[in-house]
Amino acid sequence: MCGIVGYIGGQEATSVILEGLKKLEYRGYDSAGIATLSAGDSAIRRSEGKLVNLEKLLREQPLCGSIGIGHTRWATHGRPSEINAHPHKAGSIIVVHNGIIENYLQLKDRLRQAGHVFKSETDTEVIAHIIEENIKSEPDFEKAVRLSLAELQGAYAVCVLNENQPGTLIAAKLGSPMVVGLGQGEFFVASDIPAILAHTREMVFMEDGEMVVFSSGSAAFSTIAGAALDKKPRHIDWSPLMAEKGGYKHFMLKEIHEQPRAVRDTIAGRLLESEGDVYLENLTFNDRQLAAVKRIIIVACGTSWHAALVGKFYIEGHCRIPVEVDIASEFRYRNPVIDDATLVLVISQSGETADTLAALREARSRGAMNMAICNVVDSSIAREADGVIYTHAGPEIGVASTKAFVTQLTALYLFTIRLGRANCTIDMATGQQMIAALKKVPALLEEVLELNEVTEKIARKYMGARDFLYLGRGKNFPIALEGALKLKEISYIHAEGYPAGEMKHGPIALIDEDVPVVMLVPRNSNFEKTLSNMEEVSARGGRVIALCSSGAEDVAGRVEDLIEVPNLDEDLDPLLLSVPLQLLAYHIAVLKGTDVDQPRNLAKSVTVE
Repeated sequence: MCGIVGYIGGQEATSVILEGLKKLEYRGYDSAGIATLSAGDSAIRRSEGKLVNLEKLLREQPLCGSIGIGHTRWATHGRPSEINAHPHKAGSIIVVHNGIIENYLQLKDRLRQAGHVFKSETDTEVIAHIIEENIKSEPDFEKAVRLSLAELQGAYAVCVLNENQPGTLIAAKLGSPMVVGLGQGEFFVASDIPAILAHTREMVFMEDGEMVVFSSGSAAFSTIAGAALDKKPRHIDWSPLMAEKGGYKHFMLKEIHEQPRAVRDTIAGRLLESEGDVYLENLTFNDRQLAAVKRIIIVACGTSWHAALVGKFYIEGHCRIPVEVDIASEFRYRNPVIDDATLVLVISQSGETADTLAALREARSRGAMNMAICNVVDSSIAREADGVIYTHAGPEIGVASTKAFVTQLTALYLFTIRLGRANCTIDMATGQQMIAALKKVPALLEEVLELNEVTEKIARKYMGARDFLYLGRGKNFPIALEGALKLKEISYIHAEGYPAGEMKHGPIALIDEDVPVVMLVPRNSNFEKTLSNMEEVSARGGRVIALCSSGAEDVAGRVEDLIEVPNLDEDLDPLLLSVPLQLLAYHIAVLKGTDVDQPRNLAKSVTVE
């Protein structure tokens, strides 16, 4: 999830692009760069870290030219560094890119055999080289770009310059966002509206499989295959702050709605469907090493700990390996029993969580195999772990984690398939079934997001409650914990999550007509038991908000409020059930007037013990 800005017109491109990148820094801040063309000569400036570093470099080494492209990066392939920063250049071709090229390794191998030399670790550099290769046989720049894009598999928003055609800028998209701004004799292209809103409010939103060529004072839209398109601009009247949030009131709501995209990106290029297996590019363990694992300890904090609890169900259920789940702040202080047949898996969104990093180091010192699930490439935890599965949630601005959580669940499911295939507890047919179910998740998450209005109405009804209970069984017990945490974090309402079967061991004493009880009752192997627990709540005057599978008439008549989610394999229910709980917490917090994105006393990354 990176930020792209392109410009062609009469202004100095650098100032326009740099201003736009500042508006997109929320999309990535590992590194940044700008390339311009002037009189057929190109110049590139790139720097690691936040945009302030690029600004300093540009003061020392200015760029000139009225056509250019820029990029602010959130690393997915290759660590954050100047050499991996965009733009990338091959021959006369200069490229910036947002997305993931799934077949970049195959393309890279082929291009190396043709004599191409690569300088970075990124998938993006492949795009520049493949255009350079194709332009040898097809000298028409536009046609060469079309041929090259047809070879790419995955998702991309891409901007391309050619030193030998200095008056032309080409942009295209497939699966990653791109918007074109129409000015007076000038054109802008960006991955999001805020980057160009100060210059124009006339925007053209590009669809997947479309391309635009800016040249000779015109913008020609077409399909990537070459069919001409008549695109109509739309007038945008958002305020700059609203534009930065994509039209949403808060970053948290924006990030909730980004979850289908985040899951798609996390599974992109990793599913080996015909083999019933997955490819985890940064997981360095081979089948023999994975098959030797006799015990797993998952260590995490907060929301990541809830994901770990779901992961325990996945791994034990499918891989038949015992799993313990530890809170990172407690792990080191209990003198854990670890040997070389133990795999310690740590989970951290930021990769900088102090307690989790300390737990990883403790595991390493005791000789354990170790790995991480992390959202930030080349973070401390990612660097120190022996293997890592990166989630591709992109930067998460809201303090309360949403898209990071569902991508952690996705990563744990991917790891379960890989581990089960390695130790032969998952056969090919079962792996294929698991992958088929996982592929449905992004589209079903989009359906769940349509429950936004339903959850808002329920939020209005219960916003005055002082206490909430959340109850679930099996894999959904951790989701009850997560739902309660979301409510506590952003609305400051006391909430507790429990296994539904534990209710009679204490929490049932809290139930009366003033305590809403959120119950997770999807139609799965625990359905009848959870339904019985729900009846016990209702019998004591509890006000039940039920999250259940679509068409659950046997639930509807027994509860005060109902939220129905699509039916899916019960392994993946936690991903779908998480979203209404996030929305419920969000709307209650908004109605109470709290600071949703920056709740009191909390920080996004806890980097001290």
